[in-house]
Amino acid sequence: MAVMPEVKRVFDAEAKLGEGVLWDARRQVVWFVDIKRHLLWHFDPATGSNSAAEAPGQIGWAIPTTGDLLLCGLEDGLYTFDPASQRFEHLRDVPGESATNRLNDACTDPWGRVWFGTMDDEEDSASGRFYVFDRGDIRPAGPSGITITNGPAVSAQGDRIYFTDTANKRIMVADLTQEGVGEARPFANTGEDFPDAFPDGPVVDAEDHLWTALYWGEHVARYSPDGKLVAKIAIPARDVTKMAFGGGDLATAYVTTATKNMEDADMKAFPEAGGLFAFDAPMKGFAQTPAKLS
Repeated sequence: MAVMPEVKRVFDAEAKLGEGVLWDARRQVVWFVDIKRHLLWHFDPATGSNSAAEAPGQIGWAIPTTGDLLLCGLEDGLYTFDPASQRFEHLRDVPGESATNRLNDACTDPWGRVWFGTMDDEEDSASGRFYVFDRGDIRPAGPSGITITNGPAVSAQGDRIYFTDTANKRIMVADLTQEGVGEARPFANTGEDFPDAFPDGPVVDAEDHLWTALYWGEHVARYSPDGKLVAKIAIPARDVTKMAFGGGDLATAYVTTATKNMEDADMKAFPEAGGLFAFDAPMKGFAQTPAKLS
């Protein structure tokens, strides 16, 4: 069950809460965020070059659009980001959201819709829920009453969508079509496999298996379509937050990590924590659809 590829830190971002890692096939770069430091990072694996743009608040994710912009989820709503000018512009509020909530994680589906979650910034109240952004329209879609949302993640065919309830150590799945989303049902209770860890950001591979990062778990784990643990890969960091498939052949896994809950002794045990890691994935991912703004 344990898979042991060589896992390397490819960039030391010194992230407090690295998250939202995503491969940009058009630009051939990795995007990821440091939520607590308000940073949007880009990393070019071909050259090792990197840079960070300072967002106007806590930033949970950034997704390339069909144009030149990125769509970003910040603590107070949706923004666009222009890589050329390095400017963020407010696009939309999320209707009805509490001022103490923030946006946390997101993905696209094959139709260019963006699925994202909100959560209580203090991680105390079950005030979070999931939404879909559909060409300018935002509406609730998926589970609600969640303290820490993660994901969603959508299958390559667009027929399944996964929602993570991190604090309760459960991943849910629902049927998905171009018309909408079905009722979420249990998929996996990760606490049965990793009692001390919490499921964080998920992603689906080209074989319809779900990968989840494990916060406080030092691993990423792979689950079969029927919710069974089939593999795990150790990461040189305690708090693993998100994985994405990238590279020209979508066979490189990129992984973000965090340090915000680590003490000095933890940092001595995991000195590379907060970095962006990479390894040769045992299977490929699939190309993510750009977000459609209109």
